[in-house]
Amino acid sequence: MKILVIHGPNLNLLGERQPDIYGKFTLEEINTELKKIAKVEKVDLEVFQSDHEGEIVEKIGKAKGKADCLLINPAAYTHTSVAIRDAIQAVGIPTVEVHISNIYAREEFRHTSLIAPVAVGQVCGFGINSYKLGLKAAIETAKKEKR
Repeated sequence: MKILVIHGPNLNLLGERQPDIYGKFTLEEINTELKKIAKVEKVDLEVFQSDHEGEIVEKIGKAKGKADCLLINPAAYTHTSVAIRDAIQAVGIPTVEVHISNIYAREEFRHTSLIAPVAVGQVCGFGINSYKLGLKAAIETAKKEKR
């Protein structure tokens, strides 16, 4: 079983960027935690980060037939990217959307996710645990799909 993890724009700045909102952990620390879970669950994990919408769209497109589930934090593209939404819908890979902060408790423009309607679910507001819970949900979703 393979899970593709996609980190969107500016997530490479975690640990430095707005620690009052995003915490003090780094993207590397998130990836380390996810890899620990994947090892225990015997899941192949591919991790990708990009600040560029087109690169994210291409990565999703190339995952068709290879990944059993996507775990994505589209970051700011959550609210703006029809292209990422369409790519997820086009490949038909079950997708779990995650956010470190609670996007619904922040500025009003962040309250709308273009990704949520094409995702099987969303986890937000739990810091690094959003990713851990999201990965566990992605694994369970992929297992169900394989049955």
